[in-house]
Formats: sequence, C-alpha cells, structure tokens
Amino acid sequence: MTDETIFPGTPPIDCDLCPRLVAYRAEQQARHGTWWNAPVPPLGNANATMAIIGLAPGLKGANRTGKPFHGDDAGKLLFATLAELGLATETPEVWSVPGVLITNAVACAPPGNLPETAEKHACRPYLAAQLAALPGLKVVVALGEAAHQAAIKAIGGKLPKYRFGHGAVHKLPSGVLLHDSYHPSRLNLNTGTITPEMLRTVLAAALVPVGA
Repeated sequence: MTDETIFPGTPPIDCDLCPRLVAYRAEQQARHGTWWNAPVPPLGNANATMAIIGLAPGLKGANRTGKPFHGDDAGKLLFATLAELGLATETPEVWSVPGVLITNAVACAPPGNLPETAEKHACRPYLAAQLAALPGLKVVVALGEAAHQAAIKAIGGKLPKYRFGHGAVHKLPSGVLLHDSYHPSRLNLNTGTITPEMLRTVLAAALVPVGA
C-alpha cells in the first residue's frame, strides 16, 4: 500500500464484521494505545505481478506496526528471503516490495493467532478485491493451508482439486499459478516444519516464468 492511496479491498479501519475480532482490537487498544490495533492494509501496489498471502496479522507484529509481516519473526525471514531474491529493499523500519503485494487472508489479529471460519468468510471479499485490483497478477504464494484455501476461493477454483502441500504448484482456472508453502511462523521454524531454505525454494520457484 502506498502512503497516498488506499488500496482497493482494504477493510475500513473501523470494520465491524467480526464481533470477536472487534472486541479483541478494543482490548488491545486499551492495553497498547500506540499500536495500530485495526485491520492491516496490504503492502504493495497495483503493479504487482506476485501476491503473498499469510493467515492474519500477528498480535505484536502487524497488529502493532500496521504493516503486513512487520515486527515478528515470520516477517524477518520473509523479507530477508525476498531481499535475497531481489524482491524487497529495506528503508528505516519499513520494507519496499515493488512487484509484490503482501496481505493476509484475515485482516485483523485474532486471539491465539487463530481466526474462526466465519471470520475467514467475512474477510474473503476484501482479499478477492485486492487480488482483482492486480491486472498483471501471475503468481500467488500461499503461506499455510488457510491462505491456500483463501486464495483459491478468492481467485476461483475448487478446493478438492487443489490440495495444499509445501512446494506444490497449482494452475488456477484464471491462469494464475498458486505456490504453496508452510507458514514461516516461529512455531514452524522451531519445530523444523519449515526452514529458511524451504521458504527460499518456494519463493524462487515462484519467480520462474510459466513454461521455463
């Protein structure tokens, strides 16, 4: 998202679709009045040809900073890997990702980092609008199974046909390629479910043109 414009599909800052998440935002606002504590807008612009989708903002990460994947361990690894691949550059405390849109399946931080099914459904139109605003979109990288499901439903496709698996690649009916990765959360990193090399391999594969 640029500083001058509101990206299409950005939820309103006072979005009230999910009562549980609204209450949780209010609770965090009372505890941490200087934090963002609102739906987190996407990072990027309409020139993006790749979209990276996570699950939801981390409480002390994007919910605090107001920028996707800023301020937590998952973001440190994601942006470091994107920088290694030439897709991101860092300015003081903010990452620039020309050519990439970074967003989440659910825009508000959920209790325990786990959004409920109804909350995923409520936020899906926002995600769909964000992806639809990318005329040059060619590739989506889903970080985790929930992001995989959200991407398919937002872009178009049937879940049973496209099964989630780390490193799996699916061509959706629109022609967009969906690359799956385990989420680079602290828990997944600590348990070895994903490693920095595993994430790099998926992101590097997403850069390879169709038919190359």
